[in-house]
Amino acid sequence: MTTTHHLPAGKAADGLYTVDISPESAGWGHAALRVLELAPGGWHSFDTGDSEWIVLPLSGSCTVATAGETFRLTGRKSVFSGVSDFAYVPRDAQVSLASRNGGRFALTGARCAERLPARYGPASGVPVELRGTGGCSRQVNNFGAAGVFACDKLIAVEVITPGGNWSSFPPHKHDEDRPGEESELEEIYYFEFADHEGTPGLGYQRVSPSGHGRGTDVLAEVRGGDAVLIPDGWHGPSMAVPGHDMYYLNVMAGPGAERSWLICDHPEHAWIRDTWPDQPVDPRLPRYTAPSQ
Repeated sequence: MTTTHHLPAGKAADGLYTVDISPESAGWGHAALRVLELAPGGWHSFDTGDSEWIVLPLSGSCTVATAGETFRLTGRKSVFSGVSDFAYVPRDAQVSLASRNGGRFALTGARCAERLPARYGPASGVPVELRGTGGCSRQVNNFGAAGVFACDKLIAVEVITPGGNWSSFPPHKHDEDRPGEESELEEIYYFEFADHEGTPGLGYQRVSPSGHGRGTDVLAEVRGGDAVLIPDGWHGPSMAVPGHDMYYLNVMAGPGAERSWLICDHPEHAWIRDTWPDQPVDPRLPRYTAPSQ
């Protein structure tokens, strides 16, 4: 069992970035993630280079200035407190972030060819989906999903899994280009957990070989600030220990001409979907919904 694709908190840090995963550091071609921490009154500038980015507050608020536009992001207290607004910034641009009260901000990125306009994404426009039932219940915030928000290559969503539940189940993959059936996408999982009376949470992430790509094989205990790189393979389940809700941010991108999220379920576990209509959704969900405006 290899854990080279598991990056514990701090392992991928660089300066103000507590996480800095580039295509080069990941050893692939497209997806990227940075998590930026700013102190009160702090600011940071970066060049987008050959990639498009979505700036997503994890905690706190900020302003984002780029391409002649300035976006004021209201943000949120934490990933467990509400949906956040966000800003899209194009490739070949200079970006400046500033935060009066400080905070943490995810920069989800993907190499791309097309330069789209900088835009603001309101929290009210984020579809909140409840996926699965029973012990497979989870909440998906589709802020940067294909078909929801326009990007050239980038796909990004948030998932909240109540304590004791399994998400990313049944295990699924997207490591082959099969038009109309499966997309070829690299993926990053970034984790945070709700604590209990000061005790930090944790969970487990499984990735098993699919017979394609590199034979990625991971069974990792994950904690807040950890990331898992998934270039290929069946990924799931993502398991939240009882008493601690789990959050993960998914960042995906690939070489396909069409920006789409098409998955193939593991044939040994796909049957679980047939049981969902006979069970209620976990009553702890939704953890929250998008604001009306």
